[in-house]
Amino acid sequence: MTDSTPPTPPSPPRIDFGRDVRRLRIFGLWVRVDVRLVAVCALLAAVALGIGIAALANGEYPLTVAEVWHTLVAGTNDFTHTVVVEWRMPRALAAITFGAALGASGAVFQSLTRNPLASPDILGFSSGAYTGAIVVMIVFKGSYIDVAIGAFVGGLASAAVVYLLAFKGGVQGFRLIISGIAVSAMLSSLNTWLTLTADLDTALVAAVWGAGSLNGMTWSQTGLGSLLVLVLLIITLAFARPLRQLELGDDAAKALGVRVEPARLALMLVSVGLIAVVTAAAGPISFIALAAPQIARRVTRSAGVSVVSSAMMGSVLLSASDFVALHALPAMLPVGTVTVVIGGGYLIWLLIHEARRRG
Repeated sequence: MTDSTPPTPPSPPRIDFGRDVRRLRIFGLWVRVDVRLVAVCALLAAVALGIGIAALANGEYPLTVAEVWHTLVAGTNDFTHTVVVEWRMPRALAAITFGAALGASGAVFQSLTRNPLASPDILGFSSGAYTGAIVVMIVFKGSYIDVAIGAFVGGLASAAVVYLLAFKGGVQGFRLIISGIAVSAMLSSLNTWLTLTADLDTALVAAVWGAGSLNGMTWSQTGLGSLLVLVLLIITLAFARPLRQLELGDDAAKALGVRVEPARLALMLVSVGLIAVVTAAAGPISFIALAAPQIARRVTRSAGVSVVSSAMMGSVLLSASDFVALHALPAMLPVGTVTVVIGGGYLIWLLIHEARRRG
């Protein structure tokens, strides 16, 4: 008797392009895990944590790692606890979480535009957030919460202007970048005019804050900022699948069932929110959002930009930059001055690399 059951068709081959990708069952769901990506992210998290511990131990009142650990675990109420928990930890935690926010925001914009030079710095969103914050500081003499709201509104307004200028039957990456550069230049001029017309004390505070600084971070700023960053990062990760599909182009994304413009707009809003939170707390910190995604992509050797690895790399870069600004220079400087040097070096390297690749 012949079995009439048709043969089972062979499963399609798994193509991972030489990468070690495993399928793991997590909470009843099968998940594809890139082993190298996970390992690199774990290493970056360990490096950021190590820099944070070094920041807690170093300063005018030096401590050992054992003393820092004992203070954190035992919860003693002495001068060491004040130094570690009240004075140094808000700044160290802010460097980690705000760096993650900058890296993730840069990854989203570089994925949407498919351009390594696209970042909130270049597109004008950081300048817009700075404009909103500085208007509240100078004109309305607002509190930290008011400045945070102003930064968010300013970032959204600049994003809306750039989006409308770049929109023509859809948004193309090149048009978005050109529009962003133009808006950023105009906003920078406006910010300079606002600073020059303010009274001396307010102008000095705005100028120092405008360089991007983690000096004087308190738990009220770090706690609220870190909480907002965590929520926005979770939302960003929820859009990870549409983001990967948008990297294929609008037509391919539509064929895969993605509502292109709503998805792109939602990702831009979340990314602007990340930038606004950082800008409200620490000022416009440049170049982390630009450099972190591309450095992470080269370290992980991935074909595209990963939000998770970019966030981890952003934490490492901002934590290291802040440690250098605080301890490795003759005078304590705003962290933005160090990140500008890193970003300039990165741009020079990128130009040389692209020239050699095309030559």
